[in-house]
Amino acid sequence: MFDIRGAKKLVEVKDLKMHFPIRSGLLQRVTGAVKAVDGISFDIYEGETLGLVGESGCGKSTCGRAVLRLYEPTSGSIILDGKEIAHAPFDKLRSLRPMMQMVFQDPQASLNPRMTVAGIIGEPLSEHSKMTGKERLERIYELMDAVGLNRDFANRYPHEFSGGQRQRIGIARALALNPKFIVCDEPIAALDVSIQAQVVNLLEELQDRLGLTYLFISHDLSMVRHIADRVVVMYLGKVAEIGPRDGLYEDPLHPYTQALLSAVPEPDPVSHDNANRTILEGDVPSPANPPKGCNFSTRCPRVMDICRQIDPEVREVKPGRFVACHLYNETTPETADNAAEPAEA
Repeated sequence: MFDIRGAKKLVEVKDLKMHFPIRSGLLQRVTGAVKAVDGISFDIYEGETLGLVGESGCGKSTCGRAVLRLYEPTSGSIILDGKEIAHAPFDKLRSLRPMMQMVFQDPQASLNPRMTVAGIIGEPLSEHSKMTGKERLERIYELMDAVGLNRDFANRYPHEFSGGQRQRIGIARALALNPKFIVCDEPIAALDVSIQAQVVNLLEELQDRLGLTYLFISHDLSMVRHIADRVVVMYLGKVAEIGPRDGLYEDPLHPYTQALLSAVPEPDPVSHDNANRTILEGDVPSPANPPKGCNFSTRCPRVMDICRQIDPEVREVKPGRFVACHLYNETTPETADNAAEPAEA
């Protein structure tokens, strides 16, 4: 298990916001914004795998892309290895690109169908290094060996490979420039179950060998429990809870985390039938019009009056455990009574 004590912070994200404008009318004036990421903060330590989980549409992938500056953040701070990149000019950002890479969700869509495997893996080397053709080819073969691809396939095209093999090509491309930090945006979601374990094992092996740091985005809570050291839970663009993997899975604090984990299928039929599930009522609010106060207040089974008025801050309630919930704030007599007798949503 990864120990953050004494570890160096590689990535520091503070109050990151990613709002997409809504335009309407003949003149396409801005009439609102989709708050895909709305003020989230977290740190990632060198050599760590930080899991980022939440239901579809909560802003996980947008967060990952904004951290790498594939999107222009609306506001906030992103520090990578001591360098501020949130609003860095493009010439400076280009020089930082080799340090940070991404493995995309759909390997079919993220690979150029008109380029060979050698061309895809070698493109970062052509853009960011001064290698000769011979040196570049040797590096391509080395990367193909590292991810378990046959060198004889170097001149084949992406459509000639299976989904798992295409994802290996994407991983090899991400490793080409010896990055420190890789965002894995649901890298196994488009793969068969039998192939998912192979790809995850490959990522773990590469991390141990090369000292990589991952932001692993997924909605597969079982896989996140396997690979992550710490976990960030998102809901509607905001952080609900952050904590070490084992502590968060065994004792979730936020009502949303409790509901999310209760939805994980149980392989044992008896345990599945007897599981104490939290059923959330209603739909997820629109990120273009989030509710007042806590984003989760419209569906929370333990909602209080204060939840509908004030957005809770993320607070450290136990060592290493951070929660954005009024249930764990310093209680007044009124909130203490409400916490003891949960109101109906």
